Amino acid sequence: MPQIVVLPHVELCPDGAVIEATPGKSICDTLLDAGIEIEHACEKSCACTTCHVVVREGFEALTPSEEDEDDLLDKAWGLEPTSRLSCQAIVPQSEDLVIEIPRYSINHAKENH
Repeated sequence: MPQIVVLPHVELCPDGAVIEATPGKSICDTLLDAGIEIEHACEKSCACTTCHVVVREGFEALTPSEEDEDDLLDKAWGLEPTSRLSCQAIVPQSEDLVIEIPRYSINHAKENH
């Protein structure tokens, strides 16, 4: 069973985490099930960027992103070549992932705009 290593995030996961992940499940759902409250303002419908993560290891094992996800990622804070929306990135069959949750997200409701 693959693991997801979550690098420390000041608010969401200060000590980092290692999670046993279920292949075929989204990274977002895996994080939420493990108690890591990653934002997902659009309820995981690929309509925002609040669940943006950077895949530090294992990116090549993920299925390629689709055009809708790529268009949204262009608007994400801290975009990197290995950025994905965690609601769209599916845990691979056997490869472990190392992810980083960016420090900020573009969530106007949370930021009181």
